[in-house]
Amino acid sequence: MRQRLEYLLVRLVALTMQPLSAAAVRAVGTIIGLSFYHVDRQHRRIAQQNLQAAFPHKLEAERLAIVRAMFAHFGHVLVELLKFSSLSPERMLELVEWEGEDRVELAYSHGRGVLFCTGHFGFWEQHALAHGLRFGTMAVLARPLDNPMLNTLLERTRCMTGNSVVYRQGAMRRSMRILAAGQGVGMLIDQHMHSPDAIDVDFFERPASTTSTLARLALRTGAPVVPLFALPRPGGRYRMIYEHPIEPPREDTPEAVREFTQRCTDVLEMYVRRHPELWLWMHRRWRDTDPVADQVPGMFPSASQDLETDA
Repeated sequence: MRQRLEYLLVRLVALTMQPLSAAAVRAVGTIIGLSFYHVDRQHRRIAQQNLQAAFPHKLEAERLAIVRAMFAHFGHVLVELLKFSSLSPERMLELVEWEGEDRVELAYSHGRGVLFCTGHFGFWEQHALAHGLRFGTMAVLARPLDNPMLNTLLERTRCMTGNSVVYRQGAMRRSMRILAAGQGVGMLIDQHMHSPDAIDVDFFERPASTTSTLARLALRTGAPVVPLFALPRPGGRYRMIYEHPIEPPREDTPEAVREFTQRCTDVLEMYVRRHPELWLWMHRRWRDTDPVADQVPGMFPSASQDLETDA
């Protein structure tokens, strides 16, 4: 019953967003996000703890302002995806500004496919949708939501511009086939991992358990790794940024997978430091500060639900 109610609520919000202007949608997102800020004390506390550890030299008032802005952004993420996915492909592209297009075209020209990496930063879902229209299909590595009806809805949304979704079971083999066909594979690298392929890297000078799948795929296939980020712009627009490809370590270098993963994580950290309000600090990214926080429900599906088994 609860899952069905969640699904119906999301569909209702989606229908409500369709006729609204971009400014109205963003205003609704702010209201929703700040409502979560006031009622969700547990995730608010986690966000405050994470920011205090990441930015110890900032004043408490500055960190609190970031937390509020981050919750507002979380509201924007929820409702703007519903609005964006209701638009025609032509209208989607009209709302997008591009930076680094030449880097993507050069990466694809090598014929080995392209690996794209980012985190729960900015508007990552919109970036994948727009990428499918501008550069061709991308396979998105993901984990299923706990609510199967919402997961079906999200998967349908992710695939509406030609992209596909690859779940972690068997992801290495399928991703290698996609890359061999010269196509793109995208993944998020900022979730705490429980699976056997997890490795620890430094994120804001703290150990963070991170997927090694990206680095292992890159080292095995020679596919370039391009970080991407989607920033909000006025008027409901988005700036889609493709960074320079990550320079891989020598394949015979000890700890090559860890070093490659660290280099990718460093680029994500650079963007989070520039725009801290656009990253979801309420996520339990680190598990080294507050054991009580481990009892708080996570923001994302657990990595232990679908382990990588084909390394």
